[in-house]
Amino acid sequence: MRLRFFAPLGLLMGLILVLGIGLKLDPREVDSPLIGKPAPVFSLPLLGAEGQLSERDLSAAPSLFNVWSSWCVACRQEHPILMELARRGDVRLYGLNYKDAPEDALALLAREGNPYLASGMDRDGQVGIDWGVYGVPETFVVDRAGTIVAKRIGPLSWDYVQQELLPLLKELQQ
Repeated sequence: MRLRFFAPLGLLMGLILVLGIGLKLDPREVDSPLIGKPAPVFSLPLLGAEGQLSERDLSAAPSLFNVWSSWCVACRQEHPILMELARRGDVRLYGLNYKDAPEDALALLAREGNPYLASGMDRDGQVGIDWGVYGVPETFVVDRAGTIVAKRIGPLSWDYVQQELLPLLKELQQ
């Protein structure tokens, strides 16, 4: 009789413990299996220009590869940070316009400013899948050898940029 009472209670307590631990984890710190590996090969048409964007463009120097969409509220939240990084020249910044209508993406960039050296159009999301994108925004750091060295899920914050991103980029540029 006691077993029939305590077994479900023990199971419930275990489930509560697991969920409690899960709630304390930061979803932006999900490790990517691509870290330490070469950037996936891709070639996409440029947004608003002739030509292509490929993984080779990202490896000319340490670069940020920012996955964004015009319909993404969090992308608009981080946009001023990207604009400031572009203005300061701290990093080469490329974009992956993810599952978006080109006219909507171009309208956003015309209105808010364009921080990207180039942005590729990933209309069907296949390149995003190859890069392991969970959602937008996401930002990857690619070194000059074309290796992914870091990934940030969610919008960039100034704390993250100043405490982690800029020191990493400085280290990669040496």
